[in-house]
Amino acid sequence: MKRKVLAISGSTRKDSVNLQIIKAIADLAINRFDVEIYNDLASLQHFNPDIDKDGSIPEIVLELRCKIKDADGVLICTPEYVFSLPGSLKNAIEWTVSTTVFSDKPVALITASASGAKAHESLILIMETVQARCTPKLQLLISGARAKLNSKGEIIDEITLLNIKELVSNFAATLVTI
Repeated sequence: MKRKVLAISGSTRKDSVNLQIIKAIADLAINRFDVEIYNDLASLQHFNPDIDKDGSIPEIVLELRCKIKDADGVLICTPEYVFSLPGSLKNAIEWTVSTTVFSDKPVALITASASGAKAHESLILIMETVQARCTPKLQLLISGARAKLNSKGEIIDEITLLNIKELVSNFAATLVTI
């Protein structure tokens, strides 16, 4: 049985580098796991702990939580905006804080941006805080990401492609053990 992976792009751009990397990973992993791309990041309302507490949680948030819970693993590929995570990605993660949907869930983390180091550091800390299982073998920083893909979204940098293949292999191995 192939495992299910929910992939979340931290960018809300229609054809971002991050989405292109997720699609490349889906192609590389086709015989290892199935990838569902989450497309509603931009539609999530701003996190409000009062709404979460009073039980009037928006349906779209409940759906996100359910998708994370039902997935065998989660792949997050994000850019860095002003040395941090995009607000829309952080917002989505904040909607899960009162749950255990990420607890011990295998999560692969990719930060693909011009630099990305600060966002990557922040993403690792956040995912550790929600108790996701994101070991160093499931983490990848791709600096100068735009130059490593061609206009068709294909990864043209050999080292980046090797690193992504290694991450896919490590992620697939992790998913088998759950």
